Amino acid sequence: MKLTNKLPVLALGLVFFLFQSCSVKYSFTGTNINYDVVSTFTVENFFNDSGGGPANIEQRFTEALKEYYQRNTQLELVRTNGNLQFMGAITGYTLTPQAAVSSGDPNRPDRAGTMRLTIKVDVEYINTTDETENLKRQFSFFQDYDPRTTTFLDVESDLVDEIFTSIIQDIFTATVANW
Repeated sequence: MKLTNKLPVLALGLVFFLFQSCSVKYSFTGTNINYDVVSTFTVENFFNDSGGGPANIEQRFTEALKEYYQRNTQLELVRTNGNLQFMGAITGYTLTPQAAVSSGDPNRPDRAGTMRLTIKVDVEYINTTDETENLKRQFSFFQDYDPRTTTFLDVESDLVDEIFTSIIQDIFTATVANW
């Protein structure tokens, strides 16, 4: 066998050796967590201070936040005193019309063509290993739906889940991804 046939295998072996030798840590989720220093996180129960939403909205948000960090980091969830700590409240839950549609009848009022659900969450994040990363901020997102084709009760649960997903991704980016 010629040496040229073995060159790709040798090159691949060299690349593998170099990556194994380096002390650079990379995470496919884009975090910059130093797991030698930070190993745990705590999520206190969020409160619903919005005056609206489903009865279990605060529990749904708290559990979704915990699950996201467990799925996307190597951090261990602990009940209290985690290296990273999350707390806060859902402070806004509003449904507003976005676009008017003419009824075409002068005796009937125009109606909403699109409705928007907006949720706001105030989050306090504490990093006990580096207090320069602490933050207190409001996160907000919305989803629209067409009231002409469905009722709010039919889509509310899905809208809340979609909004929570976007808010939690923003929280993740602001806290441990630092993009």
